[in-house]
Amino acid sequence: MGSIIVLLELAAAEGPGPGPEDGEPAVLLVHAAGADPDVPEDPQRQTLCQKDTEPMEHSHYSPSRPGDPWYPPKYYDRRCRECETVLRSI
Repeated sequence: MGSIIVLLELAAAEGPGPGPEDGEPAVLLVHAAGADPDVPEDPQRQTLCQKDTEPMEHSHYSPSRPGDPWYPPKYYDRRCRECETVLRSI
């Protein structure tokens, strides 16, 4: 896999989940997906944990230097552990 796209799984407006911060939608989990080979800014159809990427929001995050986490640091506690496991294995 060449690169990953970091996606945000958002809570439904009326659903449960962590409260919004500064007017942002509530983020339930942060997922990783492979980049589409034809359109590198778009994710493939499924995350690394096999969830549909269509309803997720592109975070536009990428690590700025080696050793930075694959997810936005403010979402440390909401990173998808299944996606993280797959990332460690590739």
